[in-house]
Amino acid sequence: MLIDVGEMLHVIERRQFESDVRRHFFGIVEGVQESAVRLNGYLFVFVPGSSSFARSKERRTRVIPLVSSGFILNLAPADTVLENVKYVEIDGRLSVTDGGAFRLDINEFSSFR
Repeated sequence: MLIDVGEMLHVIERRQFESDVRRHFFGIVEGVQESAVRLNGYLFVFVPGSSSFARSKERRTRVIPLVSSGFILNLAPADTVLENVKYVEIDGRLSVTDGGAFRLDINEFSSFR
């Protein structure tokens, strides 16, 4: 498998329509099969009025299909601190970071909105 138990994944749920809620998930892989991955972590939802992402208060478990084009998966380094993951604006671009070495630009080709 390309994904192993214990790895960290950042998941972007693709929107079908402009009005769809922008959802991301960041978690630790608890289980993997050929067609799906089970993650435990935090849901992030875009809040338009504040132009930021809000994190769920509690951790939750999600099953993400690997055979669907509706998700974009990004691997995070093993030393990423899950509890510290947040979204920030850096140089006009939206990034997800743990405040340490991990940083992933979300919209590297457009301005923060």
